Amino acid sequence: MIATKQMDLRANIKKYFDLAFNGETIVVSRKENKNVVVISEQEYNELQRAKRNAEYLAKLDRSFAQLKKGEVIMKSMEELEHMEDE
Repeated sequence: MIATKQMDLRANIKKYFDLAFNGETIVVSRKENKNVVVISEQEYNELQRAKRNAEYLAKLDRSFAQLKKGEVIMKSMEELEHMEDE
């Protein structure tokens, strides 16, 4: 991880973008501790995928907990097909 100031980033933007593209994380410090992070699109996509996976796993955990508590409604295939026709 590399930390830099906003002015330095502006003066050397190509350098920092190349570093981010090559896997480096750039933290840009700003006033009032409103920092930003520069990462590559690939790294961003991987983070988003990991976030979606974590959300999905949490949903599965909640479903299993409901199943263990008996908080489920069971329907036969015929009942489901009948509901579809309505």
